[in-house]
Amino acid sequence: MTSYNVEIVTPIRELNLQDVSYLRCPGLDGSFGIMNNHREGIFALSVGEIKVSQGGKNEYYATGGGFAEIFNDSVKLLLESLEKSNEIDSDRANDSFKRAQQRKTEQNSEINDARVEASLVRALNRLRVSKR
Repeated sequence: MTSYNVEIVTPIRELNLQDVSYLRCPGLDGSFGIMNNHREGIFALSVGEIKVSQGGKNEYYATGGGFAEIFNDSVKLLLESLEKSNEIDSDRANDSFKRAQQRKTEQNSEINDARVEASLVRALNRLRVSKR
């Protein structure tokens, strides 16, 4: 067997992918790839791009992070968010990026610096993935 199944669960959606030959995920220390017969484990995921190779074609998704569980030649991704590259509204992502940049330059005690930085990272990721 050279492929495996991937189950993706988010708060608003569930996606089941069959016959996946390769999966690349954004780990906390950099991206990592998963092929058939990968060692079992649970891995934390960061904001980034997920690449899914199926039937010789690649699909790209933007994620807000989560966890990957690899077991019995299958993978389960529990994600905060997931958007397929061709479903991302580039204008909306660009507006989010501009809004986050503006908040970063403003001195507003109500908005935490870490939240602003996280917004910037998510918006940049969505813009990058939308161009795939």
